Amino acid sequence: MFRFTGDCKLTRLPAKQNKTLDIVTVFHKASSPASVKVANLVKQISANAQVGATIDQASDHSAQTKPGREPFELNITEDAPTTDQVQTILGYVGTGGISKVIKGARDEKDALKRFKESKENFLRPLTVDWNNGKAIAGDNESEILKILDAKKND
Repeated sequence: MFRFTGDCKLTRLPAKQNKTLDIVTVFHKASSPASVKVANLVKQISANAQVGATIDQASDHSAQTKPGREPFELNITEDAPTTDQVQTILGYVGTGGISKVIKGARDEKDALKRFKESKENFLRPLTVDWNNGKAIAGDNESEILKILDAKKND
């Protein structure tokens, strides 16, 4: 973007320095071993992305040492999502994933009805990448890595 200065010269405005981070939420249940596993995995992915970003800013590295994704803001919550969030999540998972998000649900309408009846019908863990429109229910590590575009370090 350009602007005119007082002496009628064009000057380039500085590029936006601070990029807004993507938001990833893990809907968590502390008493669930699967949920604890997912929370720990996503924390590790987030930490690796943060470290990678800091290293990349300090020096140039080959593609092999770059993290699998840009840093993101991680929210791990035991709170139930809002009805609007559930509706968005159902859109992310598609028809085939609805029963993995809301216990016993057959379709989106049924899922929203069941969720409104009881927040306990919302199944955890559930990992959501809000900015990229992706969600994965359960503790499938490879699927979580895939939606977060992370590389597995084995």
